Amino acid sequence: MNQKRIDPEQSAQDIRDKAHSYGQAKAQRVYLEEFRRSKKAMLMKDCFTMGVEAANAQEREALADPEYIQLLKGLAAAVENEETLKWEIEAARLEIEIWRTRQATARMVNKAHE
Repeated sequence: MNQKRIDPEQSAQDIRDKAHSYGQAKAQRVYLEEFRRSKKAMLMKDCFTMGVEAANAQEREALADPEYIQLLKGLAAAVENEETLKWEIEAARLEIEIWRTRQATARMVNKAHE
């Protein structure tokens, strides 16, 4: 069986290299999720000052506003970035676990042949 050579030190370094970027990506995603509610409230307030009194009409206008839609696009990009980094880190963790399993198997095989 042809197995990919795994370097556990390199996999661990990959995790360390991506950790800061992952933290930043998660912070950006959380910020945008929280700001989305604030932005909606600000847009609804703008509608109210323009004479739209019904809350459901204010909400409809706020959700259709180009600034709100742009915020949603930014949120989508932030989630994509965070998830990509998360799974790259998880893949590096799995490589380390595969390496450990192979090492344990090799030790058992060697012990069986002694």
